[in-house]
Amino acid sequence: MSESNVFQLQGAVQQYLWGKVGGESMVAQLCSQSDANFIIQDEPYAELWMGAHPKAPSYVIGKQQTLLQFINENPTLLGEKVNSQFGSLPYLFKVLSVNKSLSIQAHPNKDLAQKLHKEFPDIYKDPNHKPEMAIALTPFEALCGFRPLDEIVDYIDNIPELATVVGENAVAKLKSETKLTNCISSALKECFSNVILCSKEVREKQLSGLISRVKEISSESGDLSAVNGELLLKLYSQFPGDVGCFVIYFLNHINLKPGEALFLGANVPHAYLYGDCIECMACSDNVVRAGLTPKLVDATTLCEMLEYIPTAASERIFCPSASPGTSELVYNPPIDDFAVIKVEVQGGNYNFRTYESASIVLFISGEAEVVGSPNPAKPGVILFVPSNAKLEVKVTKPLVAYRALCLL
Repeated sequence: MSESNVFQLQGAVQQYLWGKVGGESMVAQLCSQSDANFIIQDEPYAELWMGAHPKAPSYVIGKQQTLLQFINENPTLLGEKVNSQFGSLPYLFKVLSVNKSLSIQAHPNKDLAQKLHKEFPDIYKDPNHKPEMAIALTPFEALCGFRPLDEIVDYIDNIPELATVVGENAVAKLKSETKLTNCISSALKECFSNVILCSKEVREKQLSGLISRVKEISSESGDLSAVNGELLLKLYSQFPGDVGCFVIYFLNHINLKPGEALFLGANVPHAYLYGDCIECMACSDNVVRAGLTPKLVDATTLCEMLEYIPTAASERIFCPSASPGTSELVYNPPIDDFAVIKVEVQGGNYNFRTYESASIVLFISGEAEVVGSPNPAKPGVILFVPSNAKLEVKVTKPLVAYRALCLL
């Protein structure tokens, strides 16, 4: 696509076991648009990576090199500000198709990332932070941020097994702070840490008793809402005995509609549970985990680093802003590493806005001719748009695309 000064990419597919299987996966659906034989029906398709991440850089079609190599040879493609501040493409753009819950986790800020990398380089392999944004493509289920304290107290009052794990003294302190909103709660830290760091013997005994009780209520068609029973049984079936089954009583349970988003800044506890989403993140592999995972758990670090600020679930939803005079919605989080733009065009000629930052565009639905290129834009097509390059299309079927870039 050199005539139009944009370049088509081939992304890297990750087949992690938690991914949706076969044609149920949005990742598989997008990749199969250019390869009718792509989907193997019993295989998981978890992530589509688009970018220059060293672990799995995208391939520049027609250039016989990866995007990482292409940018290293042509750094001006990034744009002056991006090149000056980051020296490389600072974000990784993804599609996720989640079938099985991902880990209870958080990402360190830059200071902590540098410290962890220095002390444990085999675990925390780079010194960068890892803020993330998830934008729902289908109904998307997640845990994110701490619930209001009165919600947590209600669960503790209704679930004696949880109260036992938290501890009587910690519960009393939490009840004294229930008026707190949007500020740090020391009692919340104590309660949550007691759960995460509880001995395996005590945790599994109390969780087993709770599961038996919830199953009995369910068998009698009773109301499970007071114990969050539906989610509890789902997670327990995936991770029997795991501490993450108790964490659901501390974190907001959020169901995003398509187009709704979460921004996951440093130290915000979260877990993706189910659905398909666009994800954009800073280029880093730093994840601190504490449950719902077979991977390494660093519970002590997680408990110390978290943002213990109770918030309503509605406050966790990140709202985009309309870009005047365009068909674009801008998801612009409070960090420099990335922003995401949704472009939706019903028909006719459309000029994508030019930006000083290099960007990656993924077409989700519809179809368009790309001016200067023999190849159409259709679902699954990925374009790398260099700094200040023009991307002009003639829309033949209503078009939806997502674009990752830096708004410096």
